Amino acid sequence: MTADPTGHRFRLRGAHSSAEITQVGAALRALTVGGVDLVPPYPDDQPTPAASGVVLVPWPNRIRDGKYSFEGEELQLAISEPKFGNASHGLLRFGTYQPIEHTDERLILGADVVPQTGYPFHLRTRVTYTLLDDGLHVAHHIENVGAKTAPVALGVHPYLQISGVETADLVIRSTGTTTLVLDERNIPIDEVPVDADTDLRDGRRLGDASLDNGYRGLERDADGRAVHTLTAPDGRVLQLWQDAGFGWAQVFTTDRYPGQPLAVAIEPMTAPANAFASGIDVHALAPNAILTREWGIRFSA
Repeated sequence: MTADPTGHRFRLRGAHSSAEITQVGAALRALTVGGVDLVPPYPDDQPTPAASGVVLVPWPNRIRDGKYSFEGEELQLAISEPKFGNASHGLLRFGTYQPIEHTDERLILGADVVPQTGYPFHLRTRVTYTLLDDGLHVAHHIENVGAKTAPVALGVHPYLQISGVETADLVIRSTGTTTLVLDERNIPIDEVPVDADTDLRDGRRLGDASLDNGYRGLERDADGRAVHTLTAPDGRVLQLWQDAGFGWAQVFTTDRYPGQPLAVAIEPMTAPANAFASGIDVHALAPNAILTREWGIRFSA
């Protein structure tokens, strides 16, 4: 028997919902509420495709040439996206997390970002998945256990669906007021107000859109949460919310997800692409300091 390329799968089960999280990348592999699958599946013998559900730490998205400076030191990360010459999606995308706590409705996974090429800092990370009757709550805990201040950003990469409905027929709503303009290497070169092609505030049918956009200026509720929705033609709604610490969201559509003619990822991020190089919203985490962030998914029929 060959090993599962996503590592051990941790399952959560409740009366009306269930979830599956992989050991590799602490990735959300499955989520079901009331018999409706909210995460698109992929074959058992394949590694996680297109960063599906993966935790992105200590940076989300890309860093041009893998180069950045921090507190006067010039640093060079390993290039993990050779096609474009970027360092991509952090240092734990393919990391193996270890279980700290696992019950029917709660899972805590942990992994360290150890000092390495281009990142001479030491972080201890924890991800807590809590199953709800109508969805999932996710909490991130990042502690600097090293001797010097570390640059930190965080993102997550969930792909979403409403089973029984073509993703092309879902309507996405998101409240970002500005979006990033990317160059040919998927690196931001400008931030501009949303326009007819990128404005999602009034809703866009996904089949009519092609999106790879980082947004900010998100509308917040009284608790500081921003909410994105996918709505089926029959009125069922999937909500993804992110707390005030996630100042950005990437919305990405692709026809390259296994078994899916169209897939969509809605990605909460604390900082945008190329943040280590630009300095935008990078958190300087002091020794012994802790960064916490939360997000979640809810589904209503």
